[in-house]
Amino acid sequence: MIIFAKLKLLLTTKLHKMLIIGIAGGTGSGKTTVVNRIIESLPQGEVVVIPQDSYYMDNSHLPLEQRQEMNFDHPESIEFELLVEHIKKLKNGEPIEQPIYSYLTCTRAKETVPIQPRHVVIVEGILIFSCDELRKLMDIKVFVDADADDRLSRVIARDIVERGRSVNKVLERYEKTVKPMHLQFIEPTKRYADIIVPQGGNNSVAINILTSIIEKTLRSHNLL
Repeated sequence: MIIFAKLKLLLTTKLHKMLIIGIAGGTGSGKTTVVNRIIESLPQGEVVVIPQDSYYMDNSHLPLEQRQEMNFDHPESIEFELLVEHIKKLKNGEPIEQPIYSYLTCTRAKETVPIQPRHVVIVEGILIFSCDELRKLMDIKVFVDADADDRLSRVIARDIVERGRSVNKVLERYEKTVKPMHLQFIEPTKRYADIIVPQGGNNSVAINILTSIIEKTLRSHNLL
């Protein structure tokens, strides 16, 4: 319970008008499930999610074959400068135009998504804790942990359906980039987390405790 006491103190001292939560973890760890569970527990319209995936570099100048071989699990694949700029704008009460990234074409769309500031901003992605400037903007940092085999099975299911990849292509990418990048860039950022959620999105106890702390803190600042 020490970590929750620390988290409560951190929130009490840092929270002003907006609560910024960072949710990181390996590919297929269950981050999206955790995010959805948090959103479901809060009033509609009070939460906005900023996915790291929207900020992948636009490589439209490269041939499709080359774009499909890009390493999406390396920090240099993310335009962190733009992501940080957008979080700062939201924190200052300004709207942003969030990029749209397609995994099918590996490019950004010309269109953007208008995002308005909300009381709770959730930044979600595998590499968000690797950027020091971005971490400093977060009031709570959550790392969603999961067994490597569980993560792999989720990656296979997701990439086949959502990203149009074959099983062989998914397994090749996992061994070539996902696994080594996880060990080099993602797993080490676990040390920055205020709270670690083991068993991924299936850990109802940890998720309920986290959402309870968020709700209580927001109420204490008259944000709910």
